[in-house]
Order: sequence, then C-alpha cells, then structure tokens
Amino acid sequence: MSDRLLSLLLFIATPALAAENVATLLKAADAFRLPAESVRVETQVELYKNNALDKDRLYTVYVKPGRRSLVLMKSPSEAGQKVLMLADQFWLLMPESQRPLRITASQKLLGEASTGDIATMTWSDDYDGGVTDEVDCPAPPAGLADVPTPVKVHRCLHLDLAQARNGVTYARVELYLDKASKAPIKADLYVGSGKRAKEAWYVAKPVDGQPRIMTMVLLDDIQPNRRTVIRYRSIVPKAAPDEFFNPAALVRNNLSDW
Repeated sequence: MSDRLLSLLLFIATPALAAENVATLLKAADAFRLPAESVRVETQVELYKNNALDKDRLYTVYVKPGRRSLVLMKSPSEAGQKVLMLADQFWLLMPESQRPLRITASQKLLGEASTGDIATMTWSDDYDGGVTDEVDCPAPPAGLADVPTPVKVHRCLHLDLAQARNGVTYARVELYLDKASKAPIKADLYVGSGKRAKEAWYVAKPVDGQPRIMTMVLLDDIQPNRRTVIRYRSIVPKAAPDEFFNPAALVRNNLSDW
C-alpha cells in the first residue's frame, strides 16, 4: 500500500474514530451518575451564602430511557408541584392548575440549580464533540466545601462538547474526565451566547463497592459568595409507570405516594 493511499485512509477514518471515542467516553462518564436506565433519585439541593446554608429543597426524580424524567417536589413550600421532561420539552404542573405550563431546561429551581440540572444526568444523548487535549486534572478552588482537594495530581481528558439536540440545558460543555477511570471531575457550562454560566464539580463516593457521583457543586461567576450543592441521597433502579410521563395524566394524579 502506498504512503499516499495509507494517509488517505487514515484521513477518512480519523473523524469517525474520534467521534466513536467521544461517545464511548461520555457513556463511561454517564455510568458514574446513572447506574441503570430507569432509576429513582432522591435529591437534596442546598443553597449556601457565605458558607452558611440559606435554603434547601427535596426532590424525587424518576428517569427512564428516551430522555424522559419526572421531578416530584417534596419540600412543603413546593408540595404537589411536578416537572415533566419528554425529550426536548419541559412542563411544570402546579397542584391548583389543570393546565401544564411549558418551561425550559434552564428554568431555575434553587440557587444555580436549574430544571435540567435535576432532570438530566447524562451527556451521551445530548452532546457530541472531541477530546481537545490531555491535562492535569483541575483542582477545586481553595476551601471549596464538599469538594476535597486531591492528594496527588491526576491526568484528565479535556472534552469540548456542543449540544447535539434542542432543549438541552447548556449549549456547550467543557468536560474534564479522569483519564484512568473516566469519572467526571469538572465541567464548565456555557449558554448559547458563548458566556460561561457556571462551573460544576463532581464528587464520587463508594456505593455498593462502586464509585458513584453523589454530589455536584455549582459555582456562579457573578456571585462568588454563593454555591449550590446537589446531593444524590440515593440512586436506585426503579421504573415508574409509562402513564406518569404524560402531561394530561399527571394533572389528574398528584403522585403523593411516589
């Protein structure tokens, strides 16, 4: 085989290989957040101001394949409210209303935590892109509570991801994955204008002998005295009935026992 022909074949194969590698990396990273296709996630969101707890909220989230999520709000101030995600569409259902309200993935729930931050726990279905380089894993800001400083420096793969579909929370994500384990370490999250909206730090803990992302810390560039902590109190395999993922059916069912 001539050198010219070999170069041509490599040129043709490289983009497909790169795309396949990124898809594989994202699926591996997703496994640290979502251990099964259908799960129930008990989530606590905490807003801190000057390192003091200001507010917190509780949510039960049901995730199913096909980008379907149902968020049940459990705190007294939000009791009976529900958020439904079906692919690219989001609805807010209020207990006193018979009409679901259309919202977006960027709708704020508490602090820097948006609807999409709570309802979606994967990247592989929503983003594509490439590996830009291999770097030392970023270190969290000094004194950042809930994010321990690594004992030694690890190497990270730096991924530059763009939205692959409408309705996602962020237009672009710069994601850092531990090179050895493929665990997510940090993400810089950008809106459509190109501005960085926030940064996210991921903290893994052993669950049933396997590392699992159990905490996500969100930081806002504009308000450095605030941080939002999303704690996954439990993540267990559980499939909610398909009828729950229907706006009309949800209006008639408060799901108080779920």
